[in-house]
Amino acid sequence: MTLSLGSVSVDLDPLRCYYQIHGLGAAPDQLAEVVLQRALPRFLDVFARFGLRATLFVVGSDALDGSVGRPLLRQAAQLGHELGNHSFGHPYELSRLSESAIVDELRACEQVLDELRGQPGKVCGFRAPGYELSPALLRALSQLGFRYDSSVFPCPPYYLAKLLVLAKLRLSGRQSASIIGSPWQQLAPMQPYRPALDNPNRTGSAPLIELPVAVTKYLRLPAIGTSLLLSAPLRHVLLAAMLRQPFFNLELHGIDLIDAQLDGIPSELVARQPDLQVPLWQKQKALVEILRFLTDHAQVLPLAEVAMHFAQTGL
Repeated sequence: MTLSLGSVSVDLDPLRCYYQIHGLGAAPDQLAEVVLQRALPRFLDVFARFGLRATLFVVGSDALDGSVGRPLLRQAAQLGHELGNHSFGHPYELSRLSESAIVDELRACEQVLDELRGQPGKVCGFRAPGYELSPALLRALSQLGFRYDSSVFPCPPYYLAKLLVLAKLRLSGRQSASIIGSPWQQLAPMQPYRPALDNPNRTGSAPLIELPVAVTKYLRLPAIGTSLLLSAPLRHVLLAAMLRQPFFNLELHGIDLIDAQLDGIPSELVARQPDLQVPLWQKQKALVEILRFLTDHAQVLPLAEVAMHFAQTGL
C-alpha cells in the first residue's frame, strides 16, 4: 500500500513538562505561556501557507480565562483547526490513575475546549501525556463518547531510548515525572484499528478508533517532529519510508518551533533538549519541507475527519 491519507497534529505541552521530564524542578514562571504565545502563531502561519487544517492537542489548564493562549486557540478553532483533549493538567501518570480521576481530568479539559470551540458537547479526540494508554484510560474515553484516541506510539527505538534516559536520571539522583508504560505497546498495530477495551495494544471492538502516531514499516522508526526536524539525512530516509504506509499521522510538539535565544529559554533546559539547540529558521525550513511532502502525496485532514473516514469504511 502507498501513502494516501495524512494528518498533522501538535501537542501543545507547556515547557514545565520538559522540566518535569528532566527532573529540573519547577519551571521559571516566565516560561508558563511561551509555547502558546510564541510557537502556536508560528505553527498557524505555516499551516495557512499550505492551506491545511491541523489538530491541536490542548492542555486545558493552559487555556483558562485570562491566559495568553486562550484567544489564539479560539482563533485556531475558527480557522478550522481541531482542538483535541490532552488532559487538563498533563499528569504523566494519568494512565495509572483511578478511572474516576481520569474522567475528571478529561471532563475538565473538555469544559475548556467547549468554550474555545463555541460548540458545547463536541467530544472527539484525545492524546495521552507521554503516549501512555491503559485499559482504565481507554474505558474512560469510551464512557465519555470520544470518537478516537491517538496515544499509541508503537516505536521500540523510542521506548529503549526512554528507558536509557530515565535510568541515567535515576543514577544522577534526579527524578523524572515521565513513566514507563507497557512494553507491549511497541508491538501494537501501526495503522488505525479498533482496540480491545481490556488491552489497548490489540485489535478488538472498542467504540472508538485508535490512530497510532507515525512509525515506519518494518523497523518502526519514529516519524515524528523530533526525529524529522533535526537531521536532513534522517528526514529524507523517514519520509521515503512513510510512502509505504497508507496513513501518515504526523505528530509535532509546540517546542518544535521554539527558539532558545529568541524566546529566552534557560540554558539548563537547552542543554537537555536537542530540539532547542537548533535555530528556529532551520526548523521552520525543515517543517515546510515535511508539509510539502505530505501535501504532495496525501489528502491531509484533521484527526477527527480521519477517524470518521475509517469509521465509514467499516473499521
